[in-house]
Amino acid sequence: MSLEKENVKSGEILDAKVLKQLYQFVKPYKSRFYLLVLLTLLLAILAPTRPLFIQIAIDDYVALGDKEGLTRIIYILVGLMLAQALVQWAHTYLSGWIGQVIIRDIRVKLYRHLLKMRLKFFDNTPIGRLVTRNVSDVETLADVFSEGLAAIIGDLLQLVTILGVMFYIDWKLTLVSLSTLPLLIISTYVFKEKIKVAFNEVRNAVSNLNAFLQEHITGMNIVQIFNREKREYEKFQSINKEHRKAHLKSVLYYSVYYPVSEIIQAIGLGLVVWYGATGVFDLDLKVGVLISFIMYLQLFFRPIRMIADRFNTLQMGVVSSDRIFKLMDNHDQIPNEGSYAPEKINGGIQLQNVWFAYNDEEWVLKNISFDVKHGETIALVGATGAGKSSIINLITRFYEINKGNILVDGRDIREYELGFLRKHIGVVLQDVFLFSDTIYFNITLGNPDISREQVMHAAKLVGAKKFIEKLPGGLDYNVMERGATLSVGQRQLISFVRAMVYNPEILILDEATSSVDTETEEMIQKAIEKMMKGRTSIVIAHRLSTIKKADKIILLHQGEIKESGTHESLLEQEGYYAHLHQLQLKSMVS
Repeated sequence: MSLEKENVKSGEILDAKVLKQLYQFVKPYKSRFYLLVLLTLLLAILAPTRPLFIQIAIDDYVALGDKEGLTRIIYILVGLMLAQALVQWAHTYLSGWIGQVIIRDIRVKLYRHLLKMRLKFFDNTPIGRLVTRNVSDVETLADVFSEGLAAIIGDLLQLVTILGVMFYIDWKLTLVSLSTLPLLIISTYVFKEKIKVAFNEVRNAVSNLNAFLQEHITGMNIVQIFNREKREYEKFQSINKEHRKAHLKSVLYYSVYYPVSEIIQAIGLGLVVWYGATGVFDLDLKVGVLISFIMYLQLFFRPIRMIADRFNTLQMGVVSSDRIFKLMDNHDQIPNEGSYAPEKINGGIQLQNVWFAYNDEEWVLKNISFDVKHGETIALVGATGAGKSSIINLITRFYEINKGNILVDGRDIREYELGFLRKHIGVVLQDVFLFSDTIYFNITLGNPDISREQVMHAAKLVGAKKFIEKLPGGLDYNVMERGATLSVGQRQLISFVRAMVYNPEILILDEATSSVDTETEEMIQKAIEKMMKGRTSIVIAHRLSTIKKADKIILLHQGEIKESGTHESLLEQEGYYAHLHQLQLKSMVS
């Protein structure tokens, strides 16, 4: 088994296209977003007030022994601190709220988009990667709003405000305070570039790990039956090692950057104390100013250390946004341009010179033409790869034809509203998929218009009622993931009930009895006869004994119709069908 690894390049922080697309999700909440900006401005203004009032308290009241004035300034200071705490709480909550509602909207839109994609898209895209897009990448966007954009703007405004106040109080001491700033800027820039690469490697590693796990857990029976546990374990170790390596690289950069920045800040603080103390001794500088500068310096360096991390948060958000929007911009969808939806359809089907290929012009179907009148049953037979299931996929519009036409009741299927067309086609596949839910849900698929009585009536028709009633809880029995607690035959019977409960005019059976035992098959065959009565039916079967009563049998070979007719007439031709029939008889005898 091989799984193509995903590699994604880092994005630009100010990618105009991505930011514009993100803003479309912000627009419904723009009033709250503007309030968040206002709170950010308030925080930037309130940040330098505490050192300023402490300076005033020391120089104007403590130094002069003014207890009443000191009490007043303390009350003001406490009030400002409470106001700052309240604004900080509102800012944190609002930024988190905006982030969560926006990622909720993006996730819903992304999932709705995936529901409309062609099956070919899912054939070519690992499911684990799509899970990463819908979960991890979308989650990263929450940080853009809670720790990214708003936080960066707040940090920058706070830096500007603090600098303004420091220069206003003492420009010489300010220059001394900022003497180590170039070193911090250089180290921050190096850290930002390094951590950007590391974060990108982490995102790629997570995506590859998700894709590998999803594929191999789903196919665990294949892994085990072919004794591939050791080999697949080694592969997992390799991918997990890359995941660990990427995370450790980011940890290494953090472990180096923060101590370095602390040392630089300590040097700056030492210079301020040395220069400021000299000024105090010489009576050129007040003690309150020196203390306030020590506090300003701590307030100034903190957002600079954080800003590199925030820029990378924003950048990874842009990368995730880019990957999400690229998926949303992929319109490999079945066009639903048709609007024709009559009250009723009869179910007559015509294929006119149909050509189809999954890839370019590697034709799977070549110039296929046949009619199925209302109430008729036709059977498609042929070797594996002859194109039988492809015809089913085209009629249900899972794939689009390359050339030719498919008509239902004389109208091109592309003229029908897609949901209406599929509503009137019941499909029973060989590979039955059941959700981890109750039998009732798996039959109705959550349709509230289908009652339990209707379900049990359909179950009785196809012979599934007895086994359902024997299960604990009956229709409320949970079949677990992919119907793991049911036998293959039971899963197949449920798929019959699921098809019949919608009472479709067109019934398609794709190897519907190949997975059941002979006794169950005989029971299902009787049910099929009842199901087909009055319906247009297309049956794909390897066992020719199950299609003897079909009105017409069409034999496909390498994408072309080689023979067609009734069971008896085809045997008389002594061609492909007769040869295939003879082989099956021999295998049954042996």
